Amino acid sequence: MFGFNLPISPEYIIPPVTLAIIATLLMMFDMRDTLEFHRQLISEGQVWRIWSSQYIHTNWMHLALNLVGILFIWVLHAEHTSIRRYFIHVLLLGLWTGLGIWLFCPDIRVYTGLSGLLHGIIVWGALKDIQVKEPTGVLLFLGIAGKLAWEQYAGPSTDVGNLIDSRVAIESHLIGAIGGLVLAIPLLRSKQRSDISDD
Repeated sequence: MFGFNLPISPEYIIPPVTLAIIATLLMMFDMRDTLEFHRQLISEGQVWRIWSSQYIHTNWMHLALNLVGILFIWVLHAEHTSIRRYFIHVLLLGLWTGLGIWLFCPDIRVYTGLSGLLHGIIVWGALKDIQVKEPTGVLLFLGIAGKLAWEQYAGPSTDVGNLIDSRVAIESHLIGAIGGLVLAIPLLRSKQRSDISDD
């Protein structure tokens, strides 16, 4: 999947390009005030913000960093998914992350960005790698786990926070990653059955 073997079939390109275009258009049309996670406004009934906030960004640098994340996932795991599965994951993980922030992170008053759900997608992809016996799967999973552990220990990066003009919501990364684990339960069960049959 590297070098000249990139996943360039339309079925692999359409999902990430569509997500990137949607996020870019929302930034261009300055939809932040209408769609961002705003705890007070959500409590007043604007519940769509729990979900919609996942697809908008504080500034162009924030968007650019998440576009790099979309590209990274495409290079690594495009061939693991389908158009339908990709968008189901994007929608479910967006809702999961927003609800997790709402329920478990009362100190987060305002939130935007794709990074939470992207962590979920890459965790799912790493576990899919493991299921199909890709040797990089375990390394990728351990790398993501290490990153999450370091963030929870060290706190959010001030340098990245300055770039995106906002505190990095490391809580969303953990919530999204847990969502990826939940989505991967069928993969883990399938691998367990396969391992048993191999024995």
